[in-house]
Amino acid sequence: MEHAISLFIRSIFVDNMIFASFLGMCSYLAVSKNVKTAFGLGVAVTFVLLITVPINYLLQTKVLSADGIFHTDLTYLSFILFIAVIAGIVQLVEMVVERFSPSLYAALGIFLPLIAVNCAIMGACLFMQQRIDMDPATSSQAISGIGDAVVYALGAGLGWLLAIVALAAVNEKMAYTNVPKPLQGLGITFITVGLMAMAFMCFSGLSI
Repeated sequence: MEHAISLFIRSIFVDNMIFASFLGMCSYLAVSKNVKTAFGLGVAVTFVLLITVPINYLLQTKVLSADGIFHTDLTYLSFILFIAVIAGIVQLVEMVVERFSPSLYAALGIFLPLIAVNCAIMGACLFMQQRIDMDPATSSQAISGIGDAVVYALGAGLGWLLAIVALAAVNEKMAYTNVPKPLQGLGITFITVGLMAMAFMCFSGLSI
């Protein structure tokens, strides 16, 4: 239980997909104009992570691994299978959002289907793949079971959600400030993201 809590907290704050790895920056910068839309995309990304990372964990350990059902090392197929799983889940999310929240679907536009190529999703799956062989007794990043994969996915998704909602909240307030003309738009956004990333570096020594 202690390891799961440590992995969860670390995934949100220490190994934050945006501020530590800068993954998923394209949609992060494009859909962070208002909090409502940013929250919707963040929830969608979290849901996709919560489904794809555990599925890909099972594929990695039960199918692709040399100890899997085929008793052959098929890890060279991991990229193809991981992307196929991500694309399938994103398609499902897109249909659900379009059916139950047409306004959010319209607001997200092209960035909803582009979750399939959001490098934060693929990055989380590849980080999971790297952490399978770690020892939980010596590393708080280790993923040694399907439960750890779910905890890591949830933490990574909530970290991405926290990052995009925080930036959207700042951008909403920024609309009422007198930003120097050369810095308006992406300029002040990059500065803001850099300062937020520096702030999150305070969590780098966090240990539970």
